[in-house]
Amino acid sequence: MSVRHLDKLFAPRSIALIGASNREKSVGQVVARNLFHSGFAGPVMPVNPKAEAVEGVLAYPDVAGLPFAPDLAVICTPPDTVAGLVGELGARGTKACVVITAGFGEGGDEAGHKRRQAVLDAAQPHTLRLVGPNCVGMMVPPLGLNASFAHIGAKSGNLAFLTQSGAMVTAMLDWATPRGIGFSKVVSLGDMADVDFGDLLDYLANDRDTRAILLYVEAVTHARKFMSAARAAARAKPVIVIKGGRHAEGMKAAASHTGALAGSDAVYDAAFKRAGMLRVYTLEELFDAAETLSNSARQARTVGERLAILTNGGGLGVLATDALIEGGGKLAELSPETLTRLDGVLPETWSRGNPVDIIGDAPGERYEAALAGLLADRQVDAVLVMNCPVAVADPLDAATSVVKAIEEADGRRKPVFTAWLGEEAPQAARRLFASKALPTYPTPEQAVRAFMHLVRYRRNQELLMQTPDSVPPHAEPDQETVRELLQGALAEGREWLTEPEAKRVMAAYNIPIVQTREVADAEAALAAAEDIGFPVALKILSPDITHKSDVGGVKLDIESPEQLQRETERMLRRCQQAQPDARITGFTVQQMARRPGAHELILGIVEDLQFGPVVLFGAGGTAVEVLKDKALALPPLNMTLARAMIGETRIHGLLQGYRDQPAADLDAVARALIDLSQLAADFQEIAEIDINPLLADAEGVLALDARVRVQAAPDASRRPAWRLAIRPYPKHLEQDGEMRDGTAVKLRPVRPEDEAALVETYSSMTADDVHMRFFHYMKALDHESAARLTQIDYNREMALVAEPADKPGEIWGVVRVAADPDNARAEYAVSVRSELKGRGLGYLLMQRILAYAEERGIGEVWGDVLTENERMLQMNKELGFTLSRHTDDPGIVRVVKKLS
Repeated sequence: MSVRHLDKLFAPRSIALIGASNREKSVGQVVARNLFHSGFAGPVMPVNPKAEAVEGVLAYPDVAGLPFAPDLAVICTPPDTVAGLVGELGARGTKACVVITAGFGEGGDEAGHKRRQAVLDAAQPHTLRLVGPNCVGMMVPPLGLNASFAHIGAKSGNLAFLTQSGAMVTAMLDWATPRGIGFSKVVSLGDMADVDFGDLLDYLANDRDTRAILLYVEAVTHARKFMSAARAAARAKPVIVIKGGRHAEGMKAAASHTGALAGSDAVYDAAFKRAGMLRVYTLEELFDAAETLSNSARQARTVGERLAILTNGGGLGVLATDALIEGGGKLAELSPETLTRLDGVLPETWSRGNPVDIIGDAPGERYEAALAGLLADRQVDAVLVMNCPVAVADPLDAATSVVKAIEEADGRRKPVFTAWLGEEAPQAARRLFASKALPTYPTPEQAVRAFMHLVRYRRNQELLMQTPDSVPPHAEPDQETVRELLQGALAEGREWLTEPEAKRVMAAYNIPIVQTREVADAEAALAAAEDIGFPVALKILSPDITHKSDVGGVKLDIESPEQLQRETERMLRRCQQAQPDARITGFTVQQMARRPGAHELILGIVEDLQFGPVVLFGAGGTAVEVLKDKALALPPLNMTLARAMIGETRIHGLLQGYRDQPAADLDAVARALIDLSQLAADFQEIAEIDINPLLADAEGVLALDARVRVQAAPDASRRPAWRLAIRPYPKHLEQDGEMRDGTAVKLRPVRPEDEAALVETYSSMTADDVHMRFFHYMKALDHESAARLTQIDYNREMALVAEPADKPGEIWGVVRVAADPDNARAEYAVSVRSELKGRGLGYLLMQRILAYAEERGIGEVWGDVLTENERMLQMNKELGFTLSRHTDDPGIVRVVKKLS
């Protein structure tokens, strides 16, 4: 992840156009026209050895002939020339290039791949950043910069649009321009040889000119970088994404139910949700969402999900309600006070409920009075106002009254959406709404969909910030047993563990399993069954038979030794007939679980090509692929994320209990998902896991069958967790320590579950100590602040907490470093409970975090310290920091420590 030199891309002082041309309709001619006639204030230098001037501006024969190095270069010359040009530009000092030229490996062309690598090799020594190749270009409308060959320029605004598809640039501009929607940045990323979504999300998260970010994604490169950047950006501002190629093959070939259910698009959906972004599915939706966001910043974060519908036509209200319920929304229940208020201002024939039908002849005054009542109702979170043109009322008069009611609501203002139907009649009303930054849509369904965009966005944001419950205590996983089983299978050249081996893996990670024995023949099966106790289940044991039930390799409810003898012979015969080439090594005999009313679930892990391991949950059993009731999530999981995952499925309703059926132990199900995700994080030798069925009822969970596919680890020296798209809890950083007086403490990375303890720690500190840490006085940490301090991205930030060795969970001190996207510099902060100051805990924390920063390759650690914080300044000196007065504030000392 890197934002290095992206300021030269988005705020260049000078530009060179390599390949500028006067040839009509050539790329070089169109780019030149756009660059020279869009209002860019700095010099634009065309380069063309055969032209004296381009667009009336003196042309230069080559890069060497330029009078100075441009900040930004735009290249649209033949592909074989690009690497040399990039090298020349980098040597002169240019730091950003947009390569519009194609021919760099699109479609798998080998010669193109070599050109692509040559361009990267030319740029790397000069840290020159590349956008493209094979792109339309980019625009910064507030600067009058249009370095593209788009047929139309973008208006200036506060939406950023990033796309892999050049066609999407022109489509978006065609749609946005007549609607008056403007952009802060428009970037066609093309093949993303260098600059990708992760880099630009990092940059735009802190871009003051950008209020919301729109993405068109076809594929993600560097999944962990993307997820880190996306989560950071989505915490700062709305990010809306549309995914192209939803049904493209993206998963490794999988022989399990899990592999069959976990498609590429579903994995992207899980990733977008985990990052806190809003996903839409069509161009129309993307445009609608863009309009909603462009009209008003407050629309991006609704405070609730209850919608009131105000209409002059009952049919419109029905359509809007249907769309709301089908979209997963909630119809607001009007308070008795609101109903009384509306009774006083509406005709007797009004609907007396939500939707609020104010009758077809409604004049503007009736709209105003009704809307004022709805905006005042605390049980209403947002309002949709609709108008159907009629001969006896003026739609513009109604629109004017709606605007008046909203403006007079003042402090009670809530998101308001409008839908004025028709073609000619509502034109003036729509223009009025646009001028007042009120979202307006041509149909009830589109208006409701816009509201649900905001609802879904808020839900994702809440999940991003929600404090998880602690995982109920249970035994530490037995990693050594799992390691031996995996290595044993790999040493034998096996792709799958046997069923008993797979169940041992589950048991090692605390997932309850049914008692199972592996036997070689019928005689051994009988002995095992008598030891376990009848009834039992019998299953064929073969490394070549994937789905045992498909070939008659499963028999349940065997009640006696005689029946077991018959079934072993019949099963062997059936399986040999169904798969003559299959190696049959015996049978498994397992306890017949008697769990009447238990639900059959499926839990699994499968590895995605882009995002690595993915966790699956859903309704299980033999019809699992028919039901397709599933949810996916990226590991690692916590209780909140696991419960949310369960809640996405239809079977969740059954698990909650119904009629005389008690609720299943949902915490046990969530804990099994967490254990499974930890297993994927710990062992990169695991390629696939399939637990089907997992029985769940009020007593807990029990795995009846499990399958594990193994793979050779690509690099034994790498930590397994590196393959995860989201870096899991770094347990290896847990360590013991001692304060100066010998008091034992444990240092460990902060967890999201630490929020309550951290709030208590800061509430115990003196006002002066809090002021020293945050540079302002505050009574307590609010949830949002505490969540940001505990729910960190371990990939780019680290916080270590110190807890007493004999009281785990109580926080005595915390230290953190937050690195920039380039991992070059990191800001530190440290705080210790007031009553523990002077005992060496702060010094210990600083030593450990500096060691971590050096291990991570961070170049320097810095911080700002108040001049009156003498104890901290003295510690900085002892730790080798350089101290200097802050240039902007004489009351602050800037401290910096260079790391090797």
